[in-house]
Amino acid sequence: SRGLGDVYKRQALMNQLKDQKIEQFEVTPEEFPAFQKAFMAFDTRKRVIGQAEKGGTLIYHYDQDTGNDGE
Repeated sequence: SRGLGDVYKRQALMNQLKDQKIEQFEVTPEEFPAFQKAFMAFDTRKRVIGQAEKGGTLIYHYDQDTGNDGE
């Protein structure tokens, strides 16, 4: 189904962030429900930091350095 593909795409984006292949990505309000499903299933989601832009778009980046949190 399309919904599952969207979730998979978002997880792939978060993995690219984590692996430093991309610096950031954006999520529109329409995309947010699919993104949130992927986000909640993402193991290091505490490091995926979102910043709200005008119009409700969110820009996400990855916090590579959170100190030693046992990982």
